[in-house]
Amino acid sequence: MRLKAAVAASGVLALATLTACSGGGGGADGDSTDGASTVTVAYQKTTAFHQLDDMLQQAKTQFEDANPDVTIELQPIEAEQDQYFTKLALMNGSPETAPDVIYEDTFQIRSDAAAGYLLPIDDYLAEWEDWDQFYENAKEAGLGDDGKTYGVSMGTDTRGIYFNKQIFEQAGLPTDWQPESWDDILEAARTVKEKVPDVIPLNIYAGKAAGEATTMQGFEMLLYGTEDTLYDTDSSKWVVGSQGFTDSLEFLDTVYGEGLAPSLDIALDAAVGNRVSTELLPQGKLAMAVDGSWMPGGWISGDNAWPEWEQTMGMAKMPTQDGGGPGFTSMSGGWTLAVGANAEDPQAAFDFITTALNKENTFKYDTENSQIAVRKDVAEDPEYTAYNPSFAFFSELVDVTHFRPATPDYSQISSNIQVAAEAMATQQQSPEDAAAAYDAAVVGIVGEDNTTTD
Repeated sequence: MRLKAAVAASGVLALATLTACSGGGGGADGDSTDGASTVTVAYQKTTAFHQLDDMLQQAKTQFEDANPDVTIELQPIEAEQDQYFTKLALMNGSPETAPDVIYEDTFQIRSDAAAGYLLPIDDYLAEWEDWDQFYENAKEAGLGDDGKTYGVSMGTDTRGIYFNKQIFEQAGLPTDWQPESWDDILEAARTVKEKVPDVIPLNIYAGKAAGEATTMQGFEMLLYGTEDTLYDTDSSKWVVGSQGFTDSLEFLDTVYGEGLAPSLDIALDAAVGNRVSTELLPQGKLAMAVDGSWMPGGWISGDNAWPEWEQTMGMAKMPTQDGGGPGFTSMSGGWTLAVGANAEDPQAAFDFITTALNKENTFKYDTENSQIAVRKDVAEDPEYTAYNPSFAFFSELVDVTHFRPATPDYSQISSNIQVAAEAMATQQQSPEDAAAAYDAAVVGIVGEDNTTTD
């Protein structure tokens, strides 16, 4: 699901000096950790995303009660997703400020492990009886290039199209709307623009400031609905020169060129995702949004609770370009908790993760943050499936979902996708020119031998 050096530097928190101690396996679920130490935990928090903070506060209390000689120092980084990545990178840049436990996006596991920021935790996992509760694909989400495990999955997600049924009714569109092609989406957006002109027809992320949201919720939701992809797994090469890439940019070009999207002051705002979920949709200012399964979590409870959301919002699957293939598509990601490579007491850091991701706390996080559960005992709990009416819909999308290339150079590739997408939002380049610039950038990053036109 989120600034540059001067701003990012302000988010770097001075970490307490750690006192080394010997660990007792199991943390709150086993023996107490002996000796006095402090475990620092860095994670993201925004006004729309407070659920992780809520869960970690609970886990902190539980862990400290069971381990009185260990202090858990929570260090929330209040920033949107890409700003969070920037600030976290600055913290990891020095052993003095590097966190002990890190809220880590799965797409960054391989690059951060290769950079030496994360500690392999396989030996610790072997002693944790709850590890057997995690689905195999969830375990694979935490793997580095060396095959070692660096993070424990907290949940996963899928993406679809939210639409305001009241606005659709005003526009004469069906309230059980399900587009079967990109053209159907554009037709609905044009109808809203004509019939309900004071409403933004469609949000699909396309600004560099939105970072990975633009890549994943925006561009990749289009590209993976074409016959092309970003990365050819068979040859382990990046795809360049694809028609699907240009067609995806063409869609964005049409949305922004025809005034079907938010104005640029919104679209290019780093907080656009927050604005979509807490302002534009709840206030009835936006008809459609291509976004993630976590969104209802902020509507069910918290400062941005929206009791009417269930009656107001409809959910539709994202169609493939022309309805071909499986007919629909989605993207999945997820986050992990990882142990920092510079942790003075890695056992205590890992033990805190086992507390934070035990069944009780995982249930709390997955329900309140609308996550697709990756622990079997949570996924099979009737209270989990009954908690949120959107769970069933978004869980169905797992059958047609895709995952980002888990390679160390993905982050650089993603940044260039964002450049191409923003050029569509600002109308500064044609789709063909932006695609050509992207292809050149990819060759510059990975080398021509590591690209393919197939």
